[in-house]
Amino acid sequence: MSGIAGWIDFSRHIPSYYRTVENMTNTLAHRGPDDTNFYFDQHVGLGYKRLAIVDRDGGRQPMSVKNDTNQYIIAFNGEIYNAPSLRDELQRRGWSFESVSDTEVLLKAYIEWGADHLEHLNGIFSYAIWDEAKEQLFLARDRLGVKPLFYSLYQNGILIGSEIKAILAHDDIKAKIDSEGLTELFAVGPSKSPGSAVFSGIQELRAAHFAIFNKNGLVTRRYWNVKSEEHVDGVEETAEKVRHLLIRAVESQLGADVPVGTFLSGGVDSSAISSIVNTYRKANNLERLQTFSIDYEDNEKHFKKSGFQPNQDKDYIKKMVEYLGTEHFNYELNHDTLQSLLEDAVYYRDLPGMADVDSSLLWFCQQTSKEVKVVLSGEGADEIFGGYPWFHREEDLKGEGFPWIRSSDERQQLLRQDLRNDLDLEGYAKEKYQETIQETPLLASETPEQVKLRQMFYLNMHWFMPTLLDRKDRMSMGAGIEARVPFGDHHLVEYVWNIPWEIKMYNDREKGILRKAMEGILPDEVLYRKKSPYPKTHHPGYTKAVVAWLDNIINDKESRLFELLDKDKVARLVHSGAESYKIPWYGQLMSGPQLLAHLGQIDFWLRKYNVTIEK
Repeated sequence: MSGIAGWIDFSRHIPSYYRTVENMTNTLAHRGPDDTNFYFDQHVGLGYKRLAIVDRDGGRQPMSVKNDTNQYIIAFNGEIYNAPSLRDELQRRGWSFESVSDTEVLLKAYIEWGADHLEHLNGIFSYAIWDEAKEQLFLARDRLGVKPLFYSLYQNGILIGSEIKAILAHDDIKAKIDSEGLTELFAVGPSKSPGSAVFSGIQELRAAHFAIFNKNGLVTRRYWNVKSEEHVDGVEETAEKVRHLLIRAVESQLGADVPVGTFLSGGVDSSAISSIVNTYRKANNLERLQTFSIDYEDNEKHFKKSGFQPNQDKDYIKKMVEYLGTEHFNYELNHDTLQSLLEDAVYYRDLPGMADVDSSLLWFCQQTSKEVKVVLSGEGADEIFGGYPWFHREEDLKGEGFPWIRSSDERQQLLRQDLRNDLDLEGYAKEKYQETIQETPLLASETPEQVKLRQMFYLNMHWFMPTLLDRKDRMSMGAGIEARVPFGDHHLVEYVWNIPWEIKMYNDREKGILRKAMEGILPDEVLYRKKSPYPKTHHPGYTKAVVAWLDNIINDKESRLFELLDKDKVARLVHSGAESYKIPWYGQLMSGPQLLAHLGQIDFWLRKYNVTIEK
């Protein structure tokens, strides 16, 4: 893993701007604490910060390869899980290798196949390749968007960065937000429209896309999407294939020259991954697996049962640790630390995020990084197997709009009067919703009910999943740890995409086919446990800490929040502890103190980034 930054400008001698590229790269130090390197040529500068996972010496970047008289240079963030088999194929085609790094495999695959090399890759990645002869920059991002890549395009030039802050570090780029960015922030936040970076003049390369930049400008192309086909396998065969694909995905993601562990919540997803890793390690006589979980101070005393969180995780975690015999680390987070990290979470995300859902993960990754540098995590299972409540509620399937945002009116009413008149939050959200469902690949033979479900899965894949993947990347890299997501393996995603709903809901259970696939791998108590989301604190002390933070913002004459929001309405919300706000701001978890924390993050973001508001 790493951070990459770059500047190409056909009208400038970029080596003369060494300090600018260095500053851009240095903003990504948290993503790559192990090494720093640069490449410069007449019109190009690439910077690289490395977190060394495989082949520390041979994998140094930016890496260059000469082929005949041409030279290619790559700056790469991610992991290519099938690098060994790709290396074998390239060797059969006459290539030799000087290292065992996946970077060298990736660069030579590009030289061999051009843009078609993307079809050969299995991994999580974003990268830039400079072709000296063509004076051309090639950019690409993995299929599900696990690894980020942002860019800012201008006449004769382009800036790129793994995070927005790298681009903002350029002298010519200012942190600005216009009416579209404001609408993005309040209509669909903390998610983002595919390709949006919220800041004016900055975009994100969409997942499953590549781009080519040269003197003619920038061209982007999509190279992958799910394909809708008839599912011909019965229940038993489907379960067997899901089992096989998940095991293969997990085992392919275990390559590293540093310790690898797993997050373990006691839910089906993380427990399945931990069990598969544990079996692999035992079969290969490797050291005992290290597993990691998070809990909150006094959570047992203050826990409030709900339809979303029917029970606590601790008993199920204990069951799994006993079942697997892992070396387990359980970290307990106190509410003061949780609140204090809300600002750090904004910095690592470059945007207001999911409040303490982010800051708790950041702290969790910080603790975990003391033991391992790579973890496998369960993100993606609910999106592809249909684990969220909105897959099961008739009103969500029949309704219009994002089912995790039912707060459009409340969002609109919190705006200042002038913005309330200028910004149409509900209309914007509906427009983005329509764009996505119209993009959904369908089968002509599908019933209206099947079409709705297909669209719901596509919405989750392109909106809810990227929000969680962004969170996982930024918080884990903020702590200098690499997080891998086996449920995001594209072979698994492609197969599960076409499994009919009645099979996904085998035995009338959410994610029923995944549970059946894991029979014998997990104990029944865990296998048939009702889904519970990422844990949050129920401690009243956290609410008090967040209310105090917002009170300070309300009373601060330098506050930026009220350039956007109605101060009186926010004050009433704060003094009620947000208890009067019954509809979650986003998803299942962002209500009450999480909403207040999100508003505090918006104020911090406006100040920290000195954002200019262009209404």
